Amino acid sequence: MTSHSDDFHVFDTTLRDGAQREGINLTVADKLAIARYLDDFGVGFIEGGWPGANPRDTEFFARAANELQLRNAQLVAFGATRRAGGKAADDPQLAALVNSGAPVVTLVAKSHDRHVELALRTTLEENLEMVRDSVAYLRAQGRRVFIDCEHFFDGYKANRDYALSVVSAAHEAGADVVVLCDTNGGMLPGGVRDIVADVLATTGARLGIHAQDDTGCAVANTLAAVDAGATHVQCTANGYGERVGNANLFPVVGALELKHDRRVLPEGRLPEMTRISHAIAEVVNLAPSTHQPYVGVSAFAHKAGLHASAIKVDPDLYQHTDPALVGNSMRMLVSDMAGRASVELKGKELGYDLSADRELVGRIVDRVKEKELAGYTYEAADASFELLLRAETNGGADRFFTLESWRAIAEQRSDGSVANEATVKLWAKGERIVATGEGNGPVDALDGALRAAVGRFYPQLAKLELADYKVRILEGQHGTGSKTRVLIETTDGETSWSTVGVAENVIVASWQALDDAYTFGLLRAGLTP
Repeated sequence: MTSHSDDFHVFDTTLRDGAQREGINLTVADKLAIARYLDDFGVGFIEGGWPGANPRDTEFFARAANELQLRNAQLVAFGATRRAGGKAADDPQLAALVNSGAPVVTLVAKSHDRHVELALRTTLEENLEMVRDSVAYLRAQGRRVFIDCEHFFDGYKANRDYALSVVSAAHEAGADVVVLCDTNGGMLPGGVRDIVADVLATTGARLGIHAQDDTGCAVANTLAAVDAGATHVQCTANGYGERVGNANLFPVVGALELKHDRRVLPEGRLPEMTRISHAIAEVVNLAPSTHQPYVGVSAFAHKAGLHASAIKVDPDLYQHTDPALVGNSMRMLVSDMAGRASVELKGKELGYDLSADRELVGRIVDRVKEKELAGYTYEAADASFELLLRAETNGGADRFFTLESWRAIAEQRSDGSVANEATVKLWAKGERIVATGEGNGPVDALDGALRAAVGRFYPQLAKLELADYKVRILEGQHGTGSKTRVLIETTDGETSWSTVGVAENVIVASWQALDDAYTFGLLRAGLTP
């Protein structure tokens, strides 16, 4: 294992603190997969969990020894200082940390006087002895030790001298880093900066920061601590964690590397950021946040015509950094706000050079605005926009079949079951075809009928699958007479695309989106209409 510089630590606690987020339930295999992604990203330390406290974490460390070949990170075991009134050498929980095989141990220690007396039910002096004894024991066992001072900032405000004495006790006993934890997440950046600077000046210990996001300031608080001299940041991927979460690893690293010009990852790892963020989101089974800084799909998405005109001249005019540096890309959103520049840039993104034809660009802009007025949206339906663009460019010849009619029937039966059947009549390759299909609902039945009708002409359809289906009732009309917008996401197993349909009838809107989805899929497969 080759570790990068020890001057600055990027410490990730997704597998322990991040796993406490509501809705996340990681298996050991999940934890191993996430650890590989984090190592690939280049973090220095991966906190794997609390061995001895729960069987899943004990199993994780046992399997990690054989199954993880870490290139950049060291594995960290988490635990607590020894019990009050005991000896570290006799403490079964400390023994479990040593037995985990992890080269680094993080111990949580109380640094708030009231927590010592009310939660630990011991004296302030005994708590200091628990810290000294536990650190010294683990150091004697050849382990590197980090101390997490729980509730540090609240403790500092309540009793500065005692909070500082906990830091000094850990530092003097041999802890490499003393981490100041904003456990309740109530701090603001100015306060963090002042307190970290004071602790550093008073104790001389190497300091870290662990910020929760309850005020929405975890990233800012982490960066404020670094400004004040902290050289160890504890974060979680995508900000996962208890309550509203922890300091988000990706904006913290992005800010340190791109804004502070501080190398905290190994060479060449920063462009992996977007991929790693989305891959971890897949493992924990939570949709990636579209508006997350640096890595969200909307992080460099531009919609307003004014922005697009400027971006056409120079992308930096409306972007704080080059998206390629973090593995993301700029996107143009085509909407009723679109001007000529938006359409030109979107065309370029899709592989069409429209710059020479002002009349064509004007026509596309007008068409988009007219369609959006009717309820269409092309922001989330790139494939439908590309078909519109192709139709305006080549006179609308991009169709593999021509519809004569379709019919969908849903029959409610007395036993409570529902039968859904659809019939389509269409023309393909000069032949009139009538086909029927059945399905879970009328749209599924239509999908089946369409595939039955044209599948023999276009076997490529067999690869296409509907990945997502969204229905939105549009404002403006009343009740069941309202217009409906349908967005369909389709995949060929390698990439996916989205299409849109709008009508008073949900099945009519669904047919439009389906028609576009299959037309686009066949074009992608290289077929000519």
